[in-house]
Amino acid sequence: MAHHHDEHCCECEHHAHHHHHHEEGGLKERIIKISVATVLLVAAVIVEKTVTLKTWQLLLIYMVPYLVAGFDTLKEAVEGLVEGEPLNENFLMSIATAGALAIGFLPGAESQFPEAVFVMLFFQVGEMFEGIAEGRSKRSISHLMEIRPDTASLERDGEVVTVDPDELKVGDIVVIRPGDKVPVDGVVVEGSSTLNTVALTGESVPRTVNPGEEVLSGCINLSGLLRVRVEKVFEESTASRILRLVTSAQEKKSRSEGFITRFAKIYTPIVVAAAVLLALIPPAFSGGFAEAFPVWLYRALMFLVVSCPCALVISVPLAFFGGLGGASRRGVLIKGSNFIDLLSGVSTVVFDKTGTLTEGVFEVTAVHPEIIGETDLLHMAAHVERFSTHPVAAALRKAYPDEHDDCSVTGTEEFAGEGISAVVNGKTVSVGNERLMERVGAAWHPCSHKGTIIHVAIDGEYVGHIVISDRVKVDAAEAVKALGEVGVAKTVMLTGDREEVGRAVAEELGLSDYKAGLLPEDKVNEVERLLGDGTLAFIGDGINDAPVLARADIGIAMGALGSDAAIEAADVVVMDDKPSRIAEAILLSRRTIRIAQENIWFAIGIKVLVLLLAGLGLATMWMAVFADVGVTVLAVLNSMRTLRKA
Repeated sequence: MAHHHDEHCCECEHHAHHHHHHEEGGLKERIIKISVATVLLVAAVIVEKTVTLKTWQLLLIYMVPYLVAGFDTLKEAVEGLVEGEPLNENFLMSIATAGALAIGFLPGAESQFPEAVFVMLFFQVGEMFEGIAEGRSKRSISHLMEIRPDTASLERDGEVVTVDPDELKVGDIVVIRPGDKVPVDGVVVEGSSTLNTVALTGESVPRTVNPGEEVLSGCINLSGLLRVRVEKVFEESTASRILRLVTSAQEKKSRSEGFITRFAKIYTPIVVAAAVLLALIPPAFSGGFAEAFPVWLYRALMFLVVSCPCALVISVPLAFFGGLGGASRRGVLIKGSNFIDLLSGVSTVVFDKTGTLTEGVFEVTAVHPEIIGETDLLHMAAHVERFSTHPVAAALRKAYPDEHDDCSVTGTEEFAGEGISAVVNGKTVSVGNERLMERVGAAWHPCSHKGTIIHVAIDGEYVGHIVISDRVKVDAAEAVKALGEVGVAKTVMLTGDREEVGRAVAEELGLSDYKAGLLPEDKVNEVERLLGDGTLAFIGDGINDAPVLARADIGIAMGALGSDAAIEAADVVVMDDKPSRIAEAILLSRRTIRIAQENIWFAIGIKVLVLLLAGLGLATMWMAVFADVGVTVLAVLNSMRTLRKA
């Protein structure tokens, strides 16, 4: 197990590495920037201490490290002003540091250049943590291209030519050989076959098609040769629509703003207004405005510098960083700190069925023999299915492993879309669906069990059937219960599977609602219907879930068995496929948010105290910076708690 786990990690790292070329670049640049600015700051302080310079000359020396550290911040602050969204954290930092730079030019005030640079540096360090934590995944949908057919075989004037799927027109006839992808949506004109629809529906039971039935693009033809009449052009076909759904869903989904941003929106205007009032009102009442103004301007600038929330800027990203780290140690990969915000408030959880709540692996769940015994029934069926690659055949072989006995199996014959018959010890054994039973004239009857029913006849006489179904994950019922305990109000299951299968699973797990028989776009519609009240998390694992994962407030993918497309489109990936991890992740995110809030209140409390002193002219600049550094150290230590296991 340990070995397997490591392998998995490497795979993820490789995956991450693949996407984050530019990210890593950004991180390197930031580290270089911080180091260079630090060195320059130290140099500037040494110059100031050894050489006597005029204030403006000192300013020029300090401007170098200041601009190295703060250029991006200043640029974004200006952009914010231009776009009419001035009150962000960049603006807050810029105005506080500008105050510190300006203060030295007032008569009788000492210059505060080092502080200005120091504050900018701090801000960069905080941003760096955030950057590392998010490892922002560039969402690529390249994996979805797996369902995109590359060519189509068109019948033209009696011969078959290979064309690009784009060139097909409605009414054309295409030939689909076994192993080919269905290029566009159409109707079968001739031939019977089974289709692997896993790319579209996530259901692993192959679907049987006969003349007159519809086939969807993106499916893979397994057994027979089909001639299909084109019903929809490539652009309008299912595979193209899924690709479009994912792309547009990602644009539609608004990201919740980060914690700091929301905080800065309230905090910045208050601080700036207070500073302006502090500079203007007391001198206006003091009798001599001109004499009093420099004193109060100094205090106002001081107030601005002190108000700069370094502790928050570094400790809140660190808390989230810790939260992301803590989650990944429990096997939950969260792709960004804003998703911690979202996870903490999840109120509706929507599950896909196959591969999420169920194993996505078939096994024999019931054997109903007639005439012959149970073992014999399995024995015969396993022999007939000896060479088939079908998942159902694999399940039958697994149920009867000792197939190397002295039986002779000859004359295997496959009926596309119906089943297989073979001669076992001189008797013709037919294994398949109802239509095969009718073909050999056996009197079959339906079964009340849920799942895929495999009927068996010997020499045309009905001898019973075997039920094969998907197994519910051991962990699934616990997961649903745990979600209820952490306060998730609604749990809904969406599945492409049949109604009765859906109902059985929903009842077994105690879900609040389910919808069955859905195509990928139906799932998107269902999720859109549920969006709105509270945060909605969707949990799925197949290519067909990618559009929904992208559309939900927060998309969670199953990582071990999940398709690459699902893992790409999701915001959170559960590495070991255990649905119960989700409730853990919700609890963890709440704890992270709580620690971040503690830091905010603690930092603001100390701030207000120093600000009052600064307003009264009792605080010095270094006292302010010291208070900030002290608070930061404590806040950082508090943030480190998120790294521990809960």
